[in-house]
Parts: sequence; structure tokens; C-alpha cells
Amino acid sequence: MSVTFTATKEVQGERIDKALASMQKDWSRTQIQGFLQEGLVVVNDQVIKPKYKVQEGDVIIVTPPEPEPLEIIAEDLDLDIVYEDADVLVVNKPKGLVVHPAPGHTTGTLVNGLMYHCKDLSGINGIMRPGIVHRIDKDTSGLLMVAKNDRAHESLVQQLVDKTVTRRYTALVHGHIPHDKGTIDAPIGRDSKDRQKMAVVDNGKHAVTHFQVIDRFGVDYTLIECRLETGRTHQIRVHMNYIGYPLVGDPKYGLKKTIDFGGQVLHAGILGFVHPTTNEYLEFEAPLPKDYQQLLDELRKSY
Repeated sequence: MSVTFTATKEVQGERIDKALASMQKDWSRTQIQGFLQEGLVVVNDQVIKPKYKVQEGDVIIVTPPEPEPLEIIAEDLDLDIVYEDADVLVVNKPKGLVVHPAPGHTTGTLVNGLMYHCKDLSGINGIMRPGIVHRIDKDTSGLLMVAKNDRAHESLVQQLVDKTVTRRYTALVHGHIPHDKGTIDAPIGRDSKDRQKMAVVDNGKHAVTHFQVIDRFGVDYTLIECRLETGRTHQIRVHMNYIGYPLVGDPKYGLKKTIDFGGQVLHAGILGFVHPTTNEYLEFEAPLPKDYQQLLDELRKSY
């Protein structure tokens, strides 16, 4: 399906790839450059070169290629299922496991394992994300709720929208947080300088994170519990970095000099929601992974 844009004064004189990236936030610069190389971008009825500079009033038509159909293969991944019934499933995801397939990464994900474990998953999010109501990052461990039918999926999504789902994370951050608790209310959107990152931006989506200090390790590290009121991409990582306390081990938003943990030290330890059928409130807790607990034990000995 083609997408048509009319260039405004704001993008006058910009290269076509940069202009398109600012007009269509869902496309990365890399994707757009691919469209240009394949001749899929037409300006004023002419196929243009990647170095073309946009003029105000240009009519730009982009025809992205149709996505290739992907077959998602069921795989026995020995998942840690915390709870399951006819409607919902709660899984404790280990660090390093990607939640759902994507082009170029169609195996070894949580979804592949879920499809092996149970054949009945909601179809609302399509073939790539069956049953997935929300997600956590690859290198974040912890609890996820999964819908086994569309009715349950709709109920769980509405609870997320209504901010009634309980989501508590344990995070280790750099620095000494002097106050015992706080709230970060700052909008999150794509980083204008790096499309692969999120950032606090004026035109971002509403995002609120509450945190409470659990322990302090000298002036170097603070262990906190974060409660999500909203669920934006990389929310805790972005918010804690924004206030000057980036997560330990975070390769994207953290410090260059950090503890080598193989990713951010972040665990989704508590998850609670109202059951879609029984209307009973359910809450689950997953203990800290062994490597996380071992790191904390070592810090306590050092401090």
C-alpha cells in the first residue's frame, strides 16, 4: 500500500531520507534508504536519487514492499510457567530471551516456546505476536501475562489502558539516590538523534514511573523497586537515565563504565491483574534470578 506525503516548509532543503523519517515515525532511516535504493520513492511522479533534497510542496509517494509471510515454528524451550488456566498464562521469562519473532529473528523466542506449550493463543496481535499482551526487553527477566483467547486479550489490554495492572520491577542503578522514594512524570518518544533509542521528549507519550529505594551500596549503587503506571518502551531505563541514575549494565542508556551483567540489571518481579472470567484479582511474584541475587550479595560484602 502506497503512502503519500506533501512536503512542508519544515523539511525544505532536507535530504529525502531525513525528511521522510521526520514525517513517518514508524520507518527507520535504514528502511527508508532501502526504499530509495529499490526505487520505491517517487517525488512529483519521478523516481528520485537518495541524495535528493526536498522542496516545499513536493508530493512524495512511498510504496513499501509487502512483508514476506513468516512461519512461526513451535519450539520446546522449557518455559517457566508460573500460572495457567483456560484464559490466561503467566510466564517467568529469563534474561536473554526475546519475546516475539521479527524479520530476521524467527526462532528461539518466547512466542515459539508458547506455541509449543499450548495451541490456544489469542490472535489479536497477529501471527508474529500470538497471545502477547505486553512485553519486556530481551535482557530484562521476569513476569509476563499471556492471553489464550481474544476475549481474555481484550480484557487484559483494557486493564493496561486503565492502569489497573500491577507491575513492579527491581532495578540496580548507578549512583546514590538520597531520597527514599520518588515519581518520574516525563513523556517518552523516539530519540530524534537515534531512532533505535527512546528518550524524554516534549511530544512523547505520557509516562509515569514510581520508585522506592530498597538498599544503597555506598555512593556507587542504589537498589530500587519501580512501579509502572504506564508501559512505554524502555520506560524504566529511559526514566532512570533521565534523572541521572542509569541502570547498571544497560548497553543502550547506561554508562560506558559499568558492571558487565550481560544487559541491564532489571527484573519484573511482581505482576497482578483481574482475571478476565472470574473477576478475581491475581498476583504473582518471581524471585530474583540467581545471577542477579549473586551480584547483590557481592555488593553487600563489598560495602
